[in-house]
Amino acid sequence: MSVQAPSAVVLVRPHTFMPNPTTAADNAFQLPAHSVDRETLADSARDEVTGLAEALETAGITVHVFEDYDDTRPDSVFPNNWLSTHAGGHIAMFPMYAPNRRHERRTDILDFLKTHYRVQEVIDYSGLEMDRVFLEGTGAMVLDHGGRVAYAARSRWADPVALERFCTNFGYEPMLFDAADAAGTAVYHTNVMMSVATDFAMVGLDTIQSADRRREVVQRLSGGGRKIIELSHEQILNFAGNTIELQGTDGRVLALSGRALKSLTDEQKNIIESSCTLLPVDVPTIELAGGSVRCMIAGIHLDRRPVPVGVGA
Repeated sequence: MSVQAPSAVVLVRPHTFMPNPTTAADNAFQLPAHSVDRETLADSARDEVTGLAEALETAGITVHVFEDYDDTRPDSVFPNNWLSTHAGGHIAMFPMYAPNRRHERRTDILDFLKTHYRVQEVIDYSGLEMDRVFLEGTGAMVLDHGGRVAYAARSRWADPVALERFCTNFGYEPMLFDAADAAGTAVYHTNVMMSVATDFAMVGLDTIQSADRRREVVQRLSGGGRKIIELSHEQILNFAGNTIELQGTDGRVLALSGRALKSLTDEQKNIIESSCTLLPVDVPTIELAGGSVRCMIAGIHLDRRPVPVGVGA
């Protein structure tokens, strides 16, 4: 088993999905959906979450799906921005930049995790929102759980103060850098340009503005023999960096979108497949909102509670 690859995940299945108008001006990955009526859009998004859940379950991953009927939460399909879980029984809740995303934080999900998994503490950073300090979970950070490094592209969604506080509480070393796309626009969330797996890391090195910092990132990522898969700006736009390694029944898998898979070269796929199985799922409707498969998944790095004899899970 790899500390990097969880074997259980949380998904949120939205019933009123739409690209968030509040974040449209800031998220370069987000696209309008003018040609599709809202009901059709919502139905497609709901079906895409169902398809992802089924694909993960077929691979032997435990999937906990939570329904969302609230039409004031357009981005609730991305729970990894407000929730992260950590070995030893720890949960973090994060401060969100967009006001209409802050009530995505759900006590029923926390209660479920406490009931079915061993949870010692929940650290809630959401109070930082009052000071306009934000850190949008494992969207803003990409965590190397084995190496204990938190990689983060500096932005309004990844404040250095919040990053430092998280790293102090959870025992990670912060690795902060400035990153921008080909047009010079700051990277919205770190997890669109970087993904860390057990034996490889996928990263858009050209987005990192400082050559010195770029070398430092490569050095840390390649520790222990991990291979570096360098992503182009075009591949990043196709969500090739928005992937997550998970532990399935027959080994590790890399969950990604069909669009992301198509953008990878044969050489890149060979490196990935030497370590884990590629698990593509088409999520074109969800991707209109500026996130892809990795954004849809909150990994569970908690120990499962034993099920009493005669009681179902």
